[in-house]
Amino acid sequence: MTNSELTPRKPSNSITVVSELMMPNQVNNLGHVFGGEILSMVDRAAAVAAMRHSGGPCVTVSIDRVDFKEPIYTGELVTCTARVRFVGSTSMEVGVEVLAENLRTSEKRLTNSCLLTFVAIDEKHRPCRVAPLDLSDPEDERRFREGKRRREVREDLDKELEQAE
Repeated sequence: MTNSELTPRKPSNSITVVSELMMPNQVNNLGHVFGGEILSMVDRAAAVAAMRHSGGPCVTVSIDRVDFKEPIYTGELVTCTARVRFVGSTSMEVGVEVLAENLRTSEKRLTNSCLLTFVAIDEKHRPCRVAPLDLSDPEDERRFREGKRRREVREDLDKELEQAE
């Protein structure tokens, strides 16, 4: 990315929505959708959000946190909404919210929330710089601060564990 392309970008420009109707082949013997099905959707939605922000290919580095709040059932429409929350020099934290919708009753439930980290890569598959976030919106600035703090905590824990070895 050239310096002119490193103009701050609004997190709202990265918003990505992926929806899928859950079918019988996607559930366990209790009728609950497999966690792996949801993680696959989450990863795809988050990857597109990261690519929208970076303007190029990105790879998943980690899934920092996944909270399964309640089950999703056969026949429900699952919608993953992803948005870039924090940006470092080459990495991006993407938050994803998962809603399950009962299409008969129109009831929607927040069933999962996830945080993933992606790194932008160049044509040689090496990390490359990404544009900073435009934090003119107070909610975007709050999400950024939270992401920065999570990154600091991870780095501190990594250092602490290395020293303990």
